[in-house]
Amino acid sequence: MSSQTCTVTGIVLSARPVGEYDKLVTLLTRERGKFRAFARGARRPGNSLMAAANVFAFGEFQIYEGRTSYSISQASVRNYFGELMRDFEGACFGQYFLEFADYYTKENVDGTDYLRLVYQSLKALSVPSLPRGLVRYIYELKAMIYSGECPQSFEQFSGWNLNHSTLYALQYVTVSPVERLYTFTLTEEVFLEFQKVVTFLREHYIDRKFKSLEILETFL
Repeated sequence: MSSQTCTVTGIVLSARPVGEYDKLVTLLTRERGKFRAFARGARRPGNSLMAAANVFAFGEFQIYEGRTSYSISQASVRNYFGELMRDFEGACFGQYFLEFADYYTKENVDGTDYLRLVYQSLKALSVPSLPRGLVRYIYELKAMIYSGECPQSFEQFSGWNLNHSTLYALQYVTVSPVERLYTFTLTEEVFLEFQKVVTFLREHYIDRKFKSLEILETFL
């Protein structure tokens, strides 16, 4: 790994303590996909990286490529999503979104689509008029579509005898840009069908158990 400094735009997916004062964070970035980086001294009171080395922190990170690892030298955080951190339910949903993104993203692969999806989805969790369950299933579906595994067309579900509105919602999420994803709500009947389809797809395409999802479904 060559020694150089560059600036990336991203969000902290996870963070854990290392040594006495450092943290090791996982960043999802637009430019380099997902990677881990050390935040030296981030656990020391007053350190400039103290707030930036926490989950949900979104902004610009100046990273230094050492011989064997990345390190964060500076950070300019645009959004801490503090409202989610102060809300147990919102934090549970948010943590799940981050873990889901961690599952699908890779190092040195353009992370623009997933980064925009995570950011918009975390913002949607704070919109009072949007049911968080709906935000969750929209997020899951769009993430699976970006993966290339999930069907890009939902004609295969025509035999499920689904409500026309359910099929429309599935297709809308499939083709809509991220900025337009969270602009609708569903009746209870349609939501339950939408949930059924997305859950089927998640269980079919993903063979991993998410710890944050277990917490989410246990306490909420």
